[in-house]
Amino acid sequence: MASDSLQDAALVLVGHGSTLNADSAAPTHQHADALRRRGVFAQVVTCFWKEEPSVGGVLRGVFAPRVFIVPLFISEGYFTEEVIPRELGFCASGQREFPRMQQRGGQTLYYCGPVGTHDSMTEVLLARARAVVAQHPVASPPRPADTALFIAGHGTGNNENSRKAIERQVELIRARGEYAEVHPAFMEEEPRIGGCWAVAQSRNLVMVPFFISDGLHSFEDIPVMLGEPPAVVQTRLRSRQPTWPNPTERQGKQLWYAPSIGTEPLLAEVVLERVREALRGRAGEEYR
Repeated sequence: MASDSLQDAALVLVGHGSTLNADSAAPTHQHADALRRRGVFAQVVTCFWKEEPSVGGVLRGVFAPRVFIVPLFISEGYFTEEVIPRELGFCASGQREFPRMQQRGGQTLYYCGPVGTHDSMTEVLLARARAVVAQHPVASPPRPADTALFIAGHGTGNNENSRKAIERQVELIRARGEYAEVHPAFMEEEPRIGGCWAVAQSRNLVMVPFFISDGLHSFEDIPVMLGEPPAVVQTRLRSRQPTWPNPTERQGKQLWYAPSIGTEPLLAEVVLERVREALRGRAGEEYR
């Protein structure tokens, strides 16, 4: 990446943030810190939709001649295609088509695609799946060839793109032939997360939540959907214990449940891939 001479460039990482979950911004700060340490960019800054510093004001503190803006979001949709571009001045309210590279004063701004839809997210998901089994060993550790892998997401009829991002990753991982089975699973759509026990033909299951940050869904909702009693989950939360002990047995099978992908160190590489695309002039072709 150093050969691309980004020493004159700034990177802006855009996170969703939350007024309810203090940990929501943690992945954005983590990857910003990691990329600062690598010294690739002259400046690395963060901003959020629901927290400070805000998306709308972030560019006032960026002075590099080239600025690459990368949303740390899972899918394309309302936030990445309308809200963030509008707040950054790339488009007017309601405008869906706009140039992804724009000149503003003495700066060139590049609006990149979200990390979650990049094909290299496959490596992030697989790293999470391997790590959770390695970190919670059993007497006979299962091989991927004897394991069913589930990629879990929210799923909603309001945004089909969140489903598409997961289904795309399922296709890519299946094509590798590493796992015995690879399935999507959703909180609000079929196939449901709770149905994974019946869907899996393998005795060993690994579930990776396709979320940027851990929160209500990953810590509370999904463990309950997998069969943990709500009262037990709440008790574990209050005592700061894992809400899903790895592995947990149900219906003659055992399931490892990974943390959300947002804090996986490899995600920083996906950010850099989005910047590389913009440098090659591909961002506008793929995300217009």
